[in-house]
Amino acid sequence: MDLSNLKPAEGSVRKNKRIGRGQGSGRGGTSTRGHKGAQSRSGYKRKLGFEGGQMPLFRRVPKFGFKNINRKEYKGINIGTLQQLADNKGITVFTKEVFVENGLAGKNDLVKILGNGELKVKVEVTADAFSKTAVAAIEAQGGTVTKI
Repeated sequence: MDLSNLKPAEGSVRKNKRIGRGQGSGRGGTSTRGHKGAQSRSGYKRKLGFEGGQMPLFRRVPKFGFKNINRKEYKGINIGTLQQLADNKGITVFTKEVFVENGLAGKNDLVKILGNGELKVKVEVTADAFSKTAVAAIEAQGGTVTKI
C-alpha cells in the first residue's frame, strides 16, 4: 500500500446536489426551496431562538436580578491548603506563581486567601485579597501578609 492507491471508504463520499441547473436536472425551478415565503428568498436567515411565530422561550421565562459588571471573581485558597503544601513540599513563601505551579489557580485568576483550616508554620503569603480570619491566623504564627 502506498499513497497512489489510497481511496476514501466505500459510501463515505457523495456527489453534491446540483441545484438550480434547469428543469431537466429535477432540481430546477424552485431549487428545492418550495414556493414563496421568506425561506425561498436569497439572504434569508432565521433569527436565533425563532419558534415559528410562537412566543419564544427567552420571552416566556421571567427575568430577575442583575449582573454586576464590576464584580471581581476570586479563586479562594484556604490556609489549610497552605499548611498541606508546607508539609508535603516544604513551601513557606507563597506567591501567585506558586499557586499556579501547584494547580490551585490559573495564571489570570485573582487569588484570595481564606481562613478555613489550621496553620502551624510561619509563612509569607502574597495574594490579591485576604479574609480577616486568614490574616489573623497567618500573623498569629509570625508570618507576613502582602496584598498585591
